[in-house]
Amino acid sequence: MLEAIRRAMTFLRQKQILHKLGVVISVAVIGIACYVLYHMLRGIDTNEVIEAIKSTEPRQIAMAALFVMAGYFTLTFYDLFAVRAIGHAHVPYRINALAAFTSYSIGHNVGASVFTGGAVRYRIYSAYGLNAIDVAKICFLAGLTFWLGNAAVLGLGISYHPEAAASIDMLPPWLNRTFAMMILAALVGYVVWVWTQPRVVGRGPWTVVLPGGPLTLLQIAIGIIDLGFCALAMYVLVPDEPNLGFVVVAVIFVSATLLGFASHSPGGLGVFDAAMLVGLWQMDREELLGGMLLFRVLYYLSPFVISVILLTFREVIIGARSKRLQQAALKLDPGPPPEAAYVRKRSDSGA
Repeated sequence: MLEAIRRAMTFLRQKQILHKLGVVISVAVIGIACYVLYHMLRGIDTNEVIEAIKSTEPRQIAMAALFVMAGYFTLTFYDLFAVRAIGHAHVPYRINALAAFTSYSIGHNVGASVFTGGAVRYRIYSAYGLNAIDVAKICFLAGLTFWLGNAAVLGLGISYHPEAAASIDMLPPWLNRTFAMMILAALVGYVVWVWTQPRVVGRGPWTVVLPGGPLTLLQIAIGIIDLGFCALAMYVLVPDEPNLGFVVVAVIFVSATLLGFASHSPGGLGVFDAAMLVGLWQMDREELLGGMLLFRVLYYLSPFVISVILLTFREVIIGARSKRLQQAALKLDPGPPPEAAYVRKRSDSGA
């Protein structure tokens, strides 16, 4: 069975069917989201949205900002874990934190985070001797942590409250709960699979040793904490009435985030918003839209601006340091004096 699956995946990769299918799915998700968003936003009073933003208490915004900062702090452990897992313990945590924060905040906003985030990571980690293959492995392991955390949150959340997912996928609650139980079963099966013996994926220099059972549990914990903080930030900003509870908002938020991620649109723009509006249909649309706009400013726009500033300062510092090293090298080895260069030139010309 495993060999048949492997052959099928090889065939799909050779024919680029997976890539074409991914593009089709992304376009379909964006198209459906734009259609839904257009109908959801018809009749929206812009003045009421602005008023809802203005009426948001500073305490709510401060709490949401703290949860966002806690979420990005947790993101730094994605890179710390991945870099240690591939055997580069010499890279200090501050570099892991810089790479994680800048790559995710830029990737979230620009879109195609696999490529944009990978490029940012390579620029930072290459200064510590890591090559493109090492960075690809880091991206893979960090992405694995993200998906394991998502699987755990969705599985647990939908199992507890399947009606939350039903508001988005329009499936009966019993079927959503069945899917959630299957996700949890697959998650448990994966943990057992990597726990029994070392597991390896990839070939040649692209080989990655998957983290064992205890480390996989750590990955799941990191992912759950990250998503939990992000969901808390969203929960603080959504309208108080009706009070649907944190679990419902968290399930809808994670589902909307995954749909936005699958669309590859910058910041899940359009897709995330449509899913949230559909999932939280009980809430006042203007107030909900105001909370979502505040969340975008806190989670997407502000970290993006900070990341650009940090990377710019880093490039300026690196450039200045390189210039100082070149000047120091010239002082140590200034070359032949001008008179010697003149005599050698005349000698070479036969004068």
